[in-house]
Amino acid sequence: MSRAGMWGCVALVIALALAGCANKGRLAPVEDHSTVNNKSTARALPGAENAGKSGFYTVKPGDTLIRIGMDHGQSWRDILRWNKLDNPNLIETGQVLRVSPPAPEVVARPATPVAPPVASSSSSSASATKPATPVPAPSGATVEAPEEGLIFQWPARGNVIAGFDESKNKGLDIGGKAGDPVVAAADGRVVYAGAGLRGYGNLIILKHNNTYLTAYAHNQTLLVKEDQVIKRGQKIAEMGNSDTDQVKLHFEVRRQGKPVDPVKYLSAN
Repeated sequence: MSRAGMWGCVALVIALALAGCANKGRLAPVEDHSTVNNKSTARALPGAENAGKSGFYTVKPGDTLIRIGMDHGQSWRDILRWNKLDNPNLIETGQVLRVSPPAPEVVARPATPVAPPVASSSSSSASATKPATPVPAPSGATVEAPEEGLIFQWPARGNVIAGFDESKNKGLDIGGKAGDPVVAAADGRVVYAGAGLRGYGNLIILKHNNTYLTAYAHNQTLLVKEDQVIKRGQKIAEMGNSDTDQVKLHFEVRRQGKPVDPVKYLSAN
């Protein structure tokens, strides 16, 4: 090879080396997998088309069917059925649920019983007890539910140790001793009996009509079961301190799911 040819090869090698150094450190372009054919691959959550509509609710973090039902004045089982859900524990943040009955509502119960969203750690008896002696109320109480034909009686004997506060205490706390009777404030149907709602302990929720629910929390023993029809003054539980720091009954009245001051709805006898 001539001297000129040799220097030409050297120049070519140097040029290639310099080109390689110029590209060193560059990464290949990252492929964006978030879209395919310009369409989002994000999965649409069930019921998304109903978001914002009346009678529907968008699930928030920490929600359970029990809490959603209580906040909307409905049985969690009805919400389960209206939304054709197979598992009450499988709801997702952002999912949109029907929380009012479809029209026309066909009242039907599932052929196969469905367990509550969270199993109760306490046992509840299937048998009803004899009606308890009506509980006296403090004098001067007024009744604000005559339009519904309901007069609520006090659900337990004892002093009120914490009153209603819409932001801090959504009902009344009534003191007592472990085992004291807890009675139904009015005729109704048990829509929940268990310990699946955090902060309420052993809880009973009664539905009285399409407007009113009452809730009885922190019980020691539950004496009724779901779907059981209850009479005013009937013993439904025994007072306790489940999920709280002292023996008491936490009692709520909910009008269309919204907590209201129970004192305004309780009879004076």
